[in-house]
Amino acid sequence: MTDQWHKSACILCECNCGIEIKLGGRRFDRIRGDKEHPASAGYTCEKALRLDHYQNGRHRLTSPLRRRDDGTYEEIGWDTALREIAERLSAVRDTHGGDKILFYGGGGQGNHLGGVYNRALQAALGVRYFSNALAQEKTGEMWVDGKLYGGHTKGDFEHAEVVVFVGKNPWQSHSFPRARPTLRAIAKDPGRTMIVLDPRRSETAAMADIHLQVAPGTDAWCLAAMLGVLVQEGLLDNDFLAEHTTGAEPVVAALAEVPVALYAERCGVPEELIRTAARRVGTASSATTYEDLGVQQAPNSTLVSYLNKLLWILTGNFGRPGTMFLHSSFAAIAGAGSGGSGKGRVRTTPVTGARIISGLVPCNSIAEEILTDHPDRFRAMWIDSTNPAHSLADSRTFRTALEALDLVVVVDVAFTETARHADYVLPAASQFEKWEATFFNVEFPHNTFQLRPPVLDPLPGTMPEAEIYARVLRHLGVVEPAVLAKLTTAARTGRAEFAAAFFTAAGADPALMGLAPFVLYETLGTVLPDGQRGTAAVWGLAQLCAMTHPEAVRRAGFADGDELFDAIVSTPSGVTFTVDEWEDVWTYVRRPDRRFTVEIPELLGELGGLRDTEPGWVSEEFPFVLSAGERRSFTANTIYRDPAWRRRDAAGALRVSPDDAARLGLTSGGPARVVTERGAAEVVVEITDMMRPGHVSLPNGLGVDHPDHGVAGVAPNELTSLGLRDPLAGTPWHKHVPARVEAVTP
Repeated sequence: MTDQWHKSACILCECNCGIEIKLGGRRFDRIRGDKEHPASAGYTCEKALRLDHYQNGRHRLTSPLRRRDDGTYEEIGWDTALREIAERLSAVRDTHGGDKILFYGGGGQGNHLGGVYNRALQAALGVRYFSNALAQEKTGEMWVDGKLYGGHTKGDFEHAEVVVFVGKNPWQSHSFPRARPTLRAIAKDPGRTMIVLDPRRSETAAMADIHLQVAPGTDAWCLAAMLGVLVQEGLLDNDFLAEHTTGAEPVVAALAEVPVALYAERCGVPEELIRTAARRVGTASSATTYEDLGVQQAPNSTLVSYLNKLLWILTGNFGRPGTMFLHSSFAAIAGAGSGGSGKGRVRTTPVTGARIISGLVPCNSIAEEILTDHPDRFRAMWIDSTNPAHSLADSRTFRTALEALDLVVVVDVAFTETARHADYVLPAASQFEKWEATFFNVEFPHNTFQLRPPVLDPLPGTMPEAEIYARVLRHLGVVEPAVLAKLTTAARTGRAEFAAAFFTAAGADPALMGLAPFVLYETLGTVLPDGQRGTAAVWGLAQLCAMTHPEAVRRAGFADGDELFDAIVSTPSGVTFTVDEWEDVWTYVRRPDRRFTVEIPELLGELGGLRDTEPGWVSEEFPFVLSAGERRSFTANTIYRDPAWRRRDAAGALRVSPDDAARLGLTSGGPARVVTERGAAEVVVEITDMMRPGHVSLPNGLGVDHPDHGVAGVAPNELTSLGLRDPLAGTPWHKHVPARVEAVTP
């Protein structure tokens, strides 16, 4: 067994590259990329090689904790914890209504399977409001996607002649398979062009053929200018627009009026460089774009998402190799929302009336929904595998909101900054101690899904989320024992008999569909091979996937959901679950006519408003723009709580341009103080020409407390503000925080 390599996946970013792990006891002695993984094919970045810091760090919890009246915590048994939690959840529901319980998280990066079982508890309690990290990142883009075509798009970067990265540094944040080899291949090929729109000279921007180094927060003016060039110089794909879109005429008319020279001046990029970039996109045989947090957490973020997508729509870069695509999905990562076709009722939050997109409450609104005497305020939160007291804007206010709730339950592997304000903390098994999966399945024409088996048994005292949720639901008594017994008998007879019995029972009692993960766990799960009970919900997802994409699943080699499920469970490196041809891409457009709806009136109004708006959100008091949460070589999400994993930049330096450093009297490695309207922090300075004057950055992932090392670096959201947010989607301006930088005498 000492020579055995265990199949698994990296859990640090959405790529979830396949890895193999060799154990030394419970330690991860060696980690390497899994060459059999159908997407990553053996590639992984260096961060995955340090996952033992997550698995075996001193941060691990091994007993449920209950908060005492004095704010300290005591260890209690699992039965006591789950019985009391069920009683208190029931009390909130019965007194105030299940809609006063907010669920947050439901699976962190890489552990989405627990979130499936989380949804069953929500259904049992009558929960209506849910949120997760996507609501402070991607909901503006989701809303635009819903309006345009009703799904999620991505690009075939590996084969594109031109790639455009907007507020995106894939050298560090990846987001597509084999990102670094792909970037190197593009940079080395004289026939291909990489265009980067970013105020920083990031690692990706340094590789680019064209770097549009915009002034911070002016991305909308730069993209509008590029689109203006495309329209005004006749570089549109009019045949594509006529055949595949509706509503293009008012969009083209608006862009024909864009003052390109004025917008170039406002964004700080030479006009001729903008024209060169636009012409390259407009004349390429294939082009793709990718936007990310650099623009999605900055001014005009939803408008920028729209303009970014117009770049490839107006030039017909869709549905061919090297262009953009829509794709299948194994399971939804967010609920139904107000994106869609725009014809449904817009859901809003109960107190502040904030727009709910894809079923997600805007993160910046959560504290405001709690800190009020409004009768519809949230009274309780269940927080699963996430750390919002660290990751959401204005941590101080969020902590106050947690203290104001009647009940807070946290499920996590560590005593996080959020857990320290919970009434109960439930220690989860790690992502390598249970069956686990991720639903970031976004590739085309071959899409992949990996259900990875446990590498180790759960650490004593911990429990997989599937079992945690099942035990709470048993206390709540949500399904009649006779129903479960009948379904269990059917499962012992065979899969076909079970499927018939399950769907018959759900037809007689539609509430069972909301409870399906729990029902499957309690019935089908009991007859699965030893140790596989947690995979029961995947059987249900496989059935839905095969029903939703029957032809694509059959092309992948699976006759039905049962065959797909069996292959998933028995193939630890992952499977290709759908296979398409490029012409099939149009089947994923969620419109009866399979056309894009190009006109979005709300955003065309914002586009028109750019002409009369001078960019700039800084002031004399706060003259700098702080990007809070930059991805770097030695930063990761906060599951890496032990700072010892960082070989460089252990303190998370404030990056400053040479001009600003000279003006302020700062030195590399020396101290400085960064101040915003919400707080201040002392930092170590790094002087670098990556930054343009007036722009500074702090990394993500620092500022968490560790039992051996204390707090290393700055927690970025001690400095960010709730008030700075996108007016439509509510996404925070983490990457555009007005700030002041001061020299500190050593």
